[in-house]
Amino acid sequence: MPRTVRTRVAIVGAGPAGLLLSHLLADAGVESVVLDRRSRSDIESTIRAGILEQETVRVLHESGASERVLTTGNRHDGIELRFDGEGHRIDFPSLVGRSVWLYPQHEVLKDLIAARLAAGQDLRFETEVNSVGDVETEHPWLTATTADGDELRIDADFVVGADGSRSVVRPTVAGPSTGNYFREYPFAWFGILCEAPPSSEELIYSNSPDGFALISQRSATVQRMYFQCDPAANPDALSEAEIWDTLQARVPGTSLATGQIVQRDVLRFRSFVARELRHGRSVLVGDAAHTVPPTGAKGMNLAVADVVLLDCALRALLLENDARLIDTFAETALKRIWKAQHFSWWMTSMLHTAVDASPFDQRRQVGELRSVVESEAGRTFLAEAYTGWPHEG
Repeated sequence: MPRTVRTRVAIVGAGPAGLLLSHLLADAGVESVVLDRRSRSDIESTIRAGILEQETVRVLHESGASERVLTTGNRHDGIELRFDGEGHRIDFPSLVGRSVWLYPQHEVLKDLIAARLAAGQDLRFETEVNSVGDVETEHPWLTATTADGDELRIDADFVVGADGSRSVVRPTVAGPSTGNYFREYPFAWFGILCEAPPSSEELIYSNSPDGFALISQRSATVQRMYFQCDPAANPDALSEAEIWDTLQARVPGTSLATGQIVQRDVLRFRSFVARELRHGRSVLVGDAAHTVPPTGAKGMNLAVADVVLLDCALRALLLENDARLIDTFAETALKRIWKAQHFSWWMTSMLHTAVDASPFDQRRQVGELRSVVESEAGRTFLAEAYTGWPHEG
């Protein structure tokens, strides 16, 4: 017989969404169990994007989830759009009174894991969830297998799927995958992590005839950079010299600081929104509910917005027996999700070179970029979306 554990909220996934939700619920006295198939070291060492909206930083700091986001993270007051060999800075504070922070996701996860374990959170790594059931009742459950092969059953009042783009909870909530909203892009990012000083104080988004490039940072000695490539590209096919030549050619007018490349990968682009976000007493948040291309820096920020909304809904449901917020959760969350999908698609389409782009298409794209940087309204739209909209809840 499997061992049975009772809790209020069963959270599948120890990523930013799942851990932050457990943290916020605990502040209201709502108990949860968090399970993840990965090990703690895997979660804390996987390199992910690192731009946090101002509201995301506020939630992490004010909730006590992270002090380092302000002491270690770097505030960025703008980005540079580069095209036709010239850079054009988008000044966030002057346009919308907000900023963003460069603080990698794996650092956020280190902070959240440390905070939850210190608070006595029931956090189970290397535990594979096998099934979810009875979500249409007030007593849903899930079954799982631990790293030692032991069978486990979690009885809960609510089940949350925060387990990423390959969510095991999603079929229970959204049904067959054929009904979901999906778009795959015909290009990818060739990403590198290198040992070098920063090439720029802020991110550079560069459109060039040869394709897109993004010059980002990680620290004073380690940088992250990307260039547009074929989704089938082999990350080991290029020499370091060829990689640096490709990057430099795509940011004309900027001299890149080079160094040893310590990591390389190819990141495919997909847009996805689940057909349903909530079914009975189960719900999806974060990448289990939606994914976006990384161009607009919306992935983790959208997950945090989901969690802030869900935290309010679960507090009302479980502490006050008030179902109004959970009944409107999907409708409210989807408004922001589709705005973020549009912004991510727009940034991606405006900056990348289409596979079949004609000379007309390329010049039209430059015209679009000029329409943005030469218009206060255009710059403000970009700044408002990039720095993030106010949270609901």
